[in-house]
Amino acid sequence: MRDIAVFSGSAHPELAAEVCAHLEVPLNPTRISRFANDCLEVQLQANCRERDVFLVQPLVVPVQEHLVELLMMCDAARGASAARITVVMPHYSYARSDKKDAPRISLGGRLVADLLVASGASRVLAMTLHSPQVHGFFSVPVDHLHALRELALHFRGYDLSRTTVVSPDLGNAKEAAAFARMLGAEVAAGAKQRFADDRVSISSVIGDISGRDVIVLDDEIAKGSTVLELLARLREQGARSVRIACTHGLFAADALKRLTEQPDVLEIVCTNTVPVPVEHHTEKLRILSIAPALAEAMRRIHNGESVSALFDAP
Repeated sequence: MRDIAVFSGSAHPELAAEVCAHLEVPLNPTRISRFANDCLEVQLQANCRERDVFLVQPLVVPVQEHLVELLMMCDAARGASAARITVVMPHYSYARSDKKDAPRISLGGRLVADLLVASGASRVLAMTLHSPQVHGFFSVPVDHLHALRELALHFRGYDLSRTTVVSPDLGNAKEAAAFARMLGAEVAAGAKQRFADDRVSISSVIGDISGRDVIVLDDEIAKGSTVLELLARLREQGARSVRIACTHGLFAADALKRLTEQPDVLEIVCTNTVPVPVEHHTEKLRILSIAPALAEAMRRIHNGESVSALFDAP
């Protein structure tokens, strides 16, 4: 791994350090400064010439600041004659802007993908994009990982004989079905309508819920409005217990507190694709590390090996 160089922006340096520990390479320093006129400047403080450079930066709050940091890191690596620049973006928040569902609306998912390529990105390593078509927004190769293996390994520690995996909507039903197959469980899905960013309606749950132990699976939890609405339907249909699982635990607007206060929610499981502040941790929260999976994918990319083995069931 001599010719690999890993840098991190300010979004999630703890994850980058953990990835580097698995790769047994140093996390190289990055200097991020701000001019008097509020403009950012980024300096990669290690040699990049003819090296395989990996830039670790999820797009988390403040998203725009971290995006500009990432663009400047790409530009700095390109200007320093890096052989290849791989953006390691565990959470691509603009992936939610993936379709024109209103007149004269911007497509942020495609625009930001173009910006990353224009800034010098040769390749992207992402995890659990909001929808499959976002993969095609990039004009460079994308390795799209998911956290189903990590989540499945966690839940296999429970009695799954009466378990149903529930997707909050039909759009995520394919992922829920794959997860259910890993666990040997049944699958169900909510019939959801979204009226606003924080206002949804789930009219019913399609599948067998009565007397079942439910695992609610979603790609991300932001304000938690969808999950709270789903919980109401699960109670009506007689669910025995509820556990919640997601890849990206954003937990905005006290979502984690509101979910934790639900008496029938036994556990909330997420991964560390985004940082969850320590003060938000509760006894019901479990945070799984995806650093080993990212590190293995980076190793395989660097060595020109297949990444597909990371999709195998545990």
